[in-house]
Amino acid sequence: MSKVIDILSNIKEFPEIIGEIMHGDMPGDKIEINESHKDKAKLIFLVLVEKLKDVVAQNPYNRAVICVCGGSGVGKSETASLLGHALQTIGIGSYILSGDNYPHRIPCQNDAERLRVYRYGAIRGLVSSGMYNEETKEIISKLQKQNIDADPSLCKEYPFLSMYQNEGKKALTGYLGTEKEQNFEELSSIINQFKNGATQIYLKRMGRTELELWYDLVDFSNKNVLIIEWTHGNSDNYIGVDIPILLNSTPQETLEHRRSRNRDGAVDSPFTTMVLEIEQRKLESQAHKAQIIVSKSGELLSYQQYKEQMVKGCVNNEK
Repeated sequence: MSKVIDILSNIKEFPEIIGEIMHGDMPGDKIEINESHKDKAKLIFLVLVEKLKDVVAQNPYNRAVICVCGGSGVGKSETASLLGHALQTIGIGSYILSGDNYPHRIPCQNDAERLRVYRYGAIRGLVSSGMYNEETKEIISKLQKQNIDADPSLCKEYPFLSMYQNEGKKALTGYLGTEKEQNFEELSSIINQFKNGATQIYLKRMGRTELELWYDLVDFSNKNVLIIEWTHGNSDNYIGVDIPILLNSTPQETLEHRRSRNRDGAVDSPFTTMVLEIEQRKLESQAHKAQIIVSKSGELLSYQQYKEQMVKGCVNNEK
């Protein structure tokens, strides 16, 4: 029996949290851990340990890759940090990789590309349907300048806007979380290197500007678990994740969380809301692969319970 498996086999409880908590490798990344994050990590930990024993036993280097995924504000960074810290504490070397370092474009450019994809798809849809003319052109221009062209409440006043928004959403769905937006190939390569015993791997760093892009050579000689913290961590577009962990949040919970983060209680822009809705649908389509699912309230869920919770959450969100 290897040392790693021996350690995992003797774990009976979540270790005491001592010292500074490790966190992901996104430049400027800050985490704010509260009791709910700790409760989730404790809930996940013992289940994770049991699964890790089987995974590391099958790898010649006793290594495993897990991901912590979920929607906006669900606590991915904090939970991944606590799990990584706990593994380090018991003697299992861990590294937390932030998937947000791996889009093809820096954040401001990617935000602009998302909007371009949406608006181009939306206008092309109107042209193809025969609904595009000088009048709709002027209205669209006005709404775009106000950044409200994705607002569904305007469709009653401007009926053509339903077509515009539906076609734009289709185009945006074909971009968000796909190979067009994210460098899944590079992540697959990193996972492959890690699982094949690499002791050093160059990892990407991405800031907010064009000049903030570089690679660091990271020492993996004493690392047994790679934790990928990322919205798209459970995606079908890359390979190698052994244990996907889904932190769930219903549409209603996500909306309430994002409102609470704004001092005036304001909701997101219509476009941001659309982006979050698309990401939520993609998370739902991948949820069946998750080996551990935790609700926002801190309960372990089976896949069937997850589906029931999501249906209930969607119904409540429509009321």
